[in-house]
Amino acid sequence: MNTRIRRAAVAVAAAAVLPIALTACSDDSKDTSSSSSKASSSASDKATDSSGDLPAMNEPFGPACSTVPKDGAGSFNGMAKDPVATAASNNPALSTLVTAVKKAGLVDTLNNAENITVFAPTNDAFAKIPKATLDKVLGDKAQLTKILTYHVVGQKLTPKDLESGSYPTLEKSKLTTAGSGESYTVNDSAKVVCGNVKTANANVYIIDTVLMPKS
Repeated sequence: MNTRIRRAAVAVAAAAVLPIALTACSDDSKDTSSSSSKASSSASDKATDSSGDLPAMNEPFGPACSTVPKDGAGSFNGMAKDPVATAASNNPALSTLVTAVKKAGLVDTLNNAENITVFAPTNDAFAKIPKATLDKVLGDKAQLTKILTYHVVGQKLTPKDLESGSYPTLEKSKLTTAGSGESYTVNDSAKVVCGNVKTANANVYIIDTVLMPKS
């Protein structure tokens, strides 16, 4: 009789322990799954971090970007909604360029073009040209058109494309680019002071010097 009682007691104890053991296993599984998930998340974060330069380069960069209006039609978001000539007209730092584009009759040409890159000289870039020379160029539509179309490449260039390249312009001759990170030059003379600015139909790189075609 005592043997039967002991066996019954053992059975009851085993029945009581089993659910606890199963619960512990379940918790261990959850912890393992959670750890695995955290590890995966961490790996994913590291992957994102390691390629951090790529997302960053989708944004405008350069010292002159701080002068761009924070909101409104002349802001980066505002410019992205308009074709390039219209977008430039809303940026105060490009007013001389816009005047030149209008004098050359290129507003519609630039606004209707698809997938182009514009190297846009700032007002200070035009100010480097002696006033008499600038006035003469602005009064010569053929010469002005030649100079302005030399600033336009018939494809969208990314910062990566600018690292080392030679690209034909709408003027027909080529310009060269070089650099890395957030530092680029065009024709070894003009510096990109605010790059990767998006408009509805173009990528814009604002430069500190007016480019002159060789011929």
